[in-house]
Amino acid sequence: MSEENFGELLDKESLITIHNGEIVEGTVIDVKEDEIILNIGYKADGIITKNEYSNKPVVLKDEVKPGDKLQAKVLKVNDGEGQVLLTYKRIAIDQSNKRLEEAFNNKEVLKGKVSAVIKGGLAVMYDEAKVFIPASLVSDVFEKDLSKYNGQEIEFRLIEFNPNPRHRKIIGDRKQLIVAEKEKLQKELFERIEVGMEVEGVVKNITDFGAFIDLGGADGLLHISEMSWGRVENPKKVLKVGQKINVLIKDIKDTKIALSLKFERDNPWKDAASKYSIGNVITGKVARMTDFGAFVELDSGIDALLHVSQIAREHVEKPADVLSIGQEIKAMVVDFNESSKKISLSIKELLNAEEKKAKSEEESEDVSEEPDVAPAPVETEAAEEAVAEDE
Repeated sequence: MSEENFGELLDKESLITIHNGEIVEGTVIDVKEDEIILNIGYKADGIITKNEYSNKPVVLKDEVKPGDKLQAKVLKVNDGEGQVLLTYKRIAIDQSNKRLEEAFNNKEVLKGKVSAVIKGGLAVMYDEAKVFIPASLVSDVFEKDLSKYNGQEIEFRLIEFNPNPRHRKIIGDRKQLIVAEKEKLQKELFERIEVGMEVEGVVKNITDFGAFIDLGGADGLLHISEMSWGRVENPKKVLKVGQKINVLIKDIKDTKIALSLKFERDNPWKDAASKYSIGNVITGKVARMTDFGAFVELDSGIDALLHVSQIAREHVEKPADVLSIGQEIKAMVVDFNESSKKISLSIKELLNAEEKKAKSEEESEDVSEEPDVAPAPVETEAAEEAVAEDE
């Protein structure tokens, strides 16, 4: 074969010439665990390593198979072993960056998967491009631990876009979307609710003084004094975080909502006037004590005062000297004021009344037991005297 013919043969075998940075198309001829081998029509095969295929964790054999067509960018014409080093992901990154730039200019809402929780925020994958969301822009409230977001798909809006490799800065903001959504829900809620309405909510947080209830757009405060018609010592014994409850809208001031669980249908004072009228004898339990008296629970939400001077006939220094918490006592209602919701009791008056009744019964018994005295002789004597005078 002449030198001329040999040169022509070499030219035919080298169908193309390639350069670094050039986009080429090839056919997959083999897929290994860590690389893809492409026939790119060049004298050497093209190699796409796993790291240059995607930024995401992938199994190459699940992604491509022999015979598939792929476009790739040339990184090195000769990788030192006579092969052409290619990248697939950098084409995808360029395409993703173009899409991000378009979304940034149009202020679009995007969705991506959190690939890692890193120092200061979240790394989010949008196709093959990475977006950084600072911790301060992840939520509208401070969150110390962001690990719960790892692997989640979240929505965000770009607030900064610079794809330049030397000064790359693509920043996302999730907080503004949350704030906007809450403002929308809040507006809808306040247009819907009014004082006196019964609504459903979810217990969001519990404190010593009450609980905050999420009403779906705004939180309402359920004060400890509004949790029951009765006395509540500890809100955590009444409610649990996440619990669904029906609450009454007690008051609305600007964006503040006061709630209550004191429904009128359950008001224990509805029939109190007849049940606890003056003179009635009642039974109740000692709920708490002070130096001036004891408070007796008559019903859930109704306490009556038993003053220290009314505990016994004899002098009592302190209620605790003769009474104990939880003790059941019997007393007489000596005062009832429905407007101020105050009831006064007296054991002394009950004892006096019982003693008076007992004496009255004894006197009645004594009268009934006395023998009958016949007045006849007196009447006879008088009659005889009258006859004698007539004679």
